[in-house]
Amino acid sequence: METLNDYLSTIEDLDKRQRLEDIFDWIIDTFPQLQSRIGWNQPMFTHEGTFIIGFSTAKNHISVAPESVTIEKFSEEIKKAGYNYTKEIFRIPWNKDVDFNLLKEIIQFNIQDKAGYTKFWR
Repeated sequence: METLNDYLSTIEDLDKRQRLEDIFDWIIDTFPQLQSRIGWNQPMFTHEGTFIIGFSTAKNHISVAPESVTIEKFSEEIKKAGYNYTKEIFRIPWNKDVDFNLLKEIIQFNIQDKAGYTKFWR
């Protein structure tokens, strides 16, 4: 797998595939400075060589991985959106709307917080 489309083609459920494609398209349109890639068989977005956000799918949800620093900073907003979370990810259930405002804040925070950062992970 090398591209987002390669990843999307592995999702058999067409509704789930479309939902994830819509999220990726929104990220690409909203943050054209980000680069998309597949790493560890999962789609992710980077900026200037550093990790910004990654995704994976499960039976009942989309896992969103913005790194633990970001989860901690946005934990209240994640709860308010109706998502549950762990130290490293939060989960968007397939049957809930995507909170694009929250996603935008998280991505903006990571871009700003990691500006000039030279490593891939925090």
